Amino acid sequence: MGALVVESVGKQISLRMQSTQIRSTTSAGACPARDPHEGHQALRKGRASIANRAYLITTTTFERKKLFNEFATACAAARCFENPDFLGDAKMFVWVLMPDPFHCLLQLGEHDPLSRVANRLKSANARHANQTRNATASVWAKAFHDHGLRNKEDLQSVARYIVANHLRAGLVKHLGDYPFWNAVWL
Repeated sequence: MGALVVESVGKQISLRMQSTQIRSTTSAGACPARDPHEGHQALRKGRASIANRAYLITTTTFERKKLFNEFATACAAARCFENPDFLGDAKMFVWVLMPDPFHCLLQLGEHDPLSRVANRLKSANARHANQTRNATASVWAKAFHDHGLRNKEDLQSVARYIVANHLRAGLVKHLGDYPFWNAVWL
């Protein structure tokens, strides 16, 4: 994959892979967010989109509304998470849809950056969820959180952590009792 190179010029920090430019830069020492929408911008700062890297993604519903407590709405949204039309050349390893957040572990392909894949998934399942609810309201918060896994991080350990989210949240007592999750290792 190449070595990660960190370059610093003044207050700008640029990350790039040797022979592959990462599409993101960030400012060091940025001021705390004042505008509520600045928090969304802060999530984008330093975001790197590296082909073939695995990412843990978390997003929440708009205003943390528990939209997916409704079984039909959750079913409609869940149908999108493994659909190749929405994933593009990314590969979904594991996902969990809870009443208000969504967590997944996916591996980017060669073509689409992380933000495009995440936004395509969010947009698709929002359309499906809204059709089921007969609504046009926002489903997802504007931003999402991501963590690019390092080479030494074990995919299956991270996947187990994601799958156990609904257990930790107290939604069920047994893993198999929760219907809105899947993993390629089953």
